[in-house]
Amino acid sequence: MSLIPSRFGGRRSNVFDPFSMDLWDPFKDFPFPSSSLSASNFPQTLRENTTFVNTRIDWKETPEAHVFKADLPGLKKEEVKVEIEDDRVLQISGERNVEKEDKNDTWHRVERSSGKFMRRFRLPENAKMDQVKASMENGVLTITVPKVEEKKPEVKAIEISG
Repeated sequence: MSLIPSRFGGRRSNVFDPFSMDLWDPFKDFPFPSSSLSASNFPQTLRENTTFVNTRIDWKETPEAHVFKADLPGLKKEEVKVEIEDDRVLQISGERNVEKEDKNDTWHRVERSSGKFMRRFRLPENAKMDQVKASMENGVLTITVPKVEEKKPEVKAIEISG
């Protein structure tokens, strides 16, 4: 129930509930996802075609390997693809499908992203391309790319005569 009618696109707020207040979103009219998109002002056609761009990936280098971690909550390993291209490019892609809408449902908020995503990383020369491993646990994809062992220059002591 709304206590204050709104003049801004039919959005309404309950003044007694501070968490129901809609915040101004300067990007609401652009066709890309925003964290504060309201279902009432986000057209159905755009909701279905929204790109899942929030794929955050960490890349760290250890002495033994390059390790990539991607947060992919709600995705199964069958919905994610990890590929290595010939020119040392690691590609992570997948798709999160839109939840089916029931005509009897009333949506109040649509904030979760859906659609396809793809991230690409050029791997350094020291990556062992034939030994890449990937695993997925609790919505976190972990990709390990072992490194070629660096040969340390052999230091040979020279005896000084004389």
